[in-house]
Amino acid sequence: MSVSPLELPTVIAVLGGGNMGSGIAQSCAQAGFTVRVRDVDAPAIDRGRGLVQKMLAGAVERQKMTPAARDEVLGRITFTTDLGESVRGAGLVIEAVFEETRVKHELFRALAPLVDAEAIVATNTSSFSVTELGREFPRPERFAGLHFFYPAAINKLLEVIGGAATDAETLRRLMRFARRLGKVPIETADRAGFCVNRFFVPYLNEAARMAEERVASLATIEEVGRETFGATLGPFELMNVTGIPIAFHSETSLAAAFGPAYAPARSLDEQFRSGQPWPWRASTVEPEKRAAVRDRFLGQTIGIAVRLVEEGVATAEAVDRGAVVGLRRKWGPFALLSSVGIEKGLGLVEAYAARWPGQFPVSEELRSRAARHEARWPLRCVHVERRGPVAWVLLDRPEVLNALSTELLEQLEETFRSLEKDSALRAVVLAGSGPVFAAGADIAEMERKTPSEGVEFGFVGQRAAREIERCPVPVIALVEGYALGGGLEIALAADFIVAAEGSQLGLPEVTVGIHPGMGGATRLTRLIGRARAKMLVYTGVPVSAPEALRLGFVARVVPAATARDDVQALAETIASRAPLGVRWSKQVIDRGADAPLEVALRLEADSAGRTFSTADRTEGMRAFLERRKPAFEGK
Repeated sequence: MSVSPLELPTVIAVLGGGNMGSGIAQSCAQAGFTVRVRDVDAPAIDRGRGLVQKMLAGAVERQKMTPAARDEVLGRITFTTDLGESVRGAGLVIEAVFEETRVKHELFRALAPLVDAEAIVATNTSSFSVTELGREFPRPERFAGLHFFYPAAINKLLEVIGGAATDAETLRRLMRFARRLGKVPIETADRAGFCVNRFFVPYLNEAARMAEERVASLATIEEVGRETFGATLGPFELMNVTGIPIAFHSETSLAAAFGPAYAPARSLDEQFRSGQPWPWRASTVEPEKRAAVRDRFLGQTIGIAVRLVEEGVATAEAVDRGAVVGLRRKWGPFALLSSVGIEKGLGLVEAYAARWPGQFPVSEELRSRAARHEARWPLRCVHVERRGPVAWVLLDRPEVLNALSTELLEQLEETFRSLEKDSALRAVVLAGSGPVFAAGADIAEMERKTPSEGVEFGFVGQRAAREIERCPVPVIALVEGYALGGGLEIALAADFIVAAEGSQLGLPEVTVGIHPGMGGATRLTRLIGRARAKMLVYTGVPVSAPEALRLGFVARVVPAATARDDVQALAETIASRAPLGVRWSKQVIDRGADAPLEVALRLEADSAGRTFSTADRTEGMRAFLERRKPAFEGK
């Protein structure tokens, strides 16, 4: 199956220029795409254009964008009332009309004969089934959901939802497109509420329930909600800002799918019908009631979160990422579960479920982990994707720009140790899961460390770097966005670095009162010499990718738009060569670099001679003479 690549210069069509549509259009234009926005009439078009102009003017005023960049973004967006004109030649069509199934169905029926056969069509919905909406489209394998979070031009979270018939390649393209926008995408199954709204909207409803039941005052519930989840706003103020009707309608939709435990509270219904905001400021905080409110919030949120994982809707990592990135909370549900402990967490969930006999299922996996006396729910922050003979090792904490925590470094060490056992592996690419490699060590974690703990943290990073260095096959570090501090220290352990245009690399540790401790200063010195290494370490000023290439610690600079394809092609080239020849060359170079010249030369000659005893040597030379491609087996 052929699917449009969604790479520049693909045209993006956005159908609907309201609050969400205009934000989506702006986000796509800022990423460099040509965007056509279609709405029903001239007044709607004028409003949509005005919304984009207002958002960009605010960015210029806050000095987040130059006037020239604003004009460039505006120049990439055109507006039209002609549906056919808007979608002609578009690689991706994003529907962003208001949440009414009849309107969406009619639009998809009208769209079907107009859109290119290879185009992907996505619905921006927060509550409707992607599968059901896709039934109105003749190519459901190319139909998916893209749930942008408000405000779409600013909020980094993007839920990518596959319907029952959505092709896996379509989803992969959309995940890649989301990262191209600078979003943090999470993949979620097509269930009511998808991932984030499944636990977030009931939290708002639970606040209303507790007020209705007089568990505590509105001010108490507001404060506890804010503090429990590390949020800027508590539930009542959040509903006042975003709209009480949205909370009511979303909870009504969830109740239709999951039953009475999700039914809107009577007080939420009344507040919605009154048209008035929640008067939480009129009450006072009751300290003695805080614990009861916190336990209710945690029991409900943890209970829903673990069910999301058990049902296969989303991973635990995606759930926490959705909370931190999309809701701007400090902690996700699984981080909170680990903070209270799994056994206590189970108790809170069971206490909440007892309020809804048979209506709020308790996760069997949660019970199993509690029975095994596990303290924490494991979260992966390093993932491996296999692409033929090439393994991509992905640092996966995009919500904090892949800041290197102890847990991430330990998982990185474990991952590279496990790769040593893979006999079919020919090359590794070390990269970030999104558009950033790693912006440094996790300062929030490091700030709490004692001097002895700081030393151990450096050793943890050094062990991870040594495992990367010891990997028997070549390791390419792909730097996109930033490789700063510990991020660059880890990248320097690879065989070489390929940097995307626009990326920044440096060791800025001295700007926060410390210096490199994971081996970065040592490795950098061996690559570029003392004087240049000292300049970078002493100043802490990052350099651009071309400057890093000139200095000699980056091997190649590639266009940002094609960086991953370019590095995959490079890795495949390496993978196509004689495996033993490549592996032994790596050993010769690494061992010889620190040895006296005569020793290094003897090592190289001995190793080269050893290759003459391999089947790969026989095959390679025979293929050369026969003018055919060799079939190496690593023997």
